[in-house]
Amino acid sequence: MTTKRSYSKVERSFKFSRVVLLSVLALCSVVACAPLHYVNVESENKSGRVKYLIIHFTSENFAESLRLLTERTERPVSSHYLVPENGDPSYPHRQLKVYRLVEEDQRAWHAGRSYWRGSTDLNSRSIGIEIVNRSTCAANNGVNVLDNPEAHCEFLEYDDEQMELVVKLLLDILRRHPSIEPDDILAHSDIAPNRKLDPGPTFPWRLLYEHGIGAWYDEDTVQRYLKRFEQRGVNLELLQKALATYGYDVAETGELDKRTEYAIRAFQMHFRPSDWSGQPDAETAAIVFALLEKYRPNSLETLIQTS
Repeated sequence: MTTKRSYSKVERSFKFSRVVLLSVLALCSVVACAPLHYVNVESENKSGRVKYLIIHFTSENFAESLRLLTERTERPVSSHYLVPENGDPSYPHRQLKVYRLVEEDQRAWHAGRSYWRGSTDLNSRSIGIEIVNRSTCAANNGVNVLDNPEAHCEFLEYDDEQMELVVKLLLDILRRHPSIEPDDILAHSDIAPNRKLDPGPTFPWRLLYEHGIGAWYDEDTVQRYLKRFEQRGVNLELLQKALATYGYDVAETGELDKRTEYAIRAFQMHFRPSDWSGQPDAETAAIVFALLEKYRPNSLETLIQTS
């Protein structure tokens, strides 16, 4: 009898402990699942992650571009969007469609070592758009393509339907990120002129501007500055200061070093694609100053006062 009563006590104790345990677990579950209520007080001290739009070309067909931008490789790369081109046998659809590869609030790996207006981590602050275009550069005997791209590169045109899709994509992005300034819509070559040439001199920046996208100069303003530089000549140190003021990574040396030549060529590819030799001239200087007057008037005034 004693053993039986003792067993009953143990059993009751076990049942009680089990009930307590289940109650605690249930309570924890309710607490864990209960929604957290926030007090919303919006701070004025903030800004969006996205400040720049960077345009690239892939140098590959669609299938290879998609693979390289989505699969992990020894040197992984990615972009937020990929735009295919017409006439590509590797593209699986009849109608061109934009491919979203990385969400805009996430960091894609497209800019690499880069610089613009004092910022060096462009990946963290930009949206990258890769456009399928099979322009290529190849050099033999160890020649640096950047030193003579005209001899070693083939830059192909962008087709009209593809550019219509690019325009729609950019306008859609700008609706979501209205704080992106026109002069912060850039080429990969603008932010890395010592490494990159894309999207190349055939990319229609003027077309984008005509749709309200990106920066472009006013011709009357260029002509006014052109007369001045044709009469006085181009002071290289002043041109270097102007390019640096606009955003390029240029040192004010007064000499046409490689760093300056690459930056001038990137600027010319963007704003004067008819001649992108990388050599300083009156027209290039006039376009730089016209852009500064239009988009950075305060910086231009400071530049003029200190020159």
